[in-house]
Amino acid sequence: QMQLVEFGGGLVQAGGSLRLSCAASGRTFNIFRMGWFRQAPGKEREFVAAIRWNTGNIYYTDSVKGRFTISRDNARNTVYLQMNSLKPEDTAVYYCVAEPRAGAGYDYWGQGTQVTVSS
Repeated sequence: QMQLVEFGGGLVQAGGSLRLSCAASGRTFNIFRMGWFRQAPGKEREFVAAIRWNTGNIYYTDSVKGRFTISRDNARNTVYLQMNSLKPEDTAVYYCVAEPRAGAGYDYWGQGTQVTVSS
């Protein structure tokens, strides 16, 4: 089993920045990929960004490209999401996710952290 704990959500004005972090513990050997999803009120959960653990390959949804940056610290089993130029439409609960091995899908989810962007 793997546990994911997120930190860093909060309230920020439009144009501001926040940094989310997510620490993985438990069965972290050979993580394949980690990333972030979000869910806004009344909307479906959507993919935000992901990073391959070994290669560092990165993926973003179009709406955050150029504003969000995902990174990782392999030694600390931690993934980060630096969010700049935040917009009110970025308001959502952000979930950290982990894919434990290739093809497994995002089996592990954190509890979520609220990000609120005021206009």
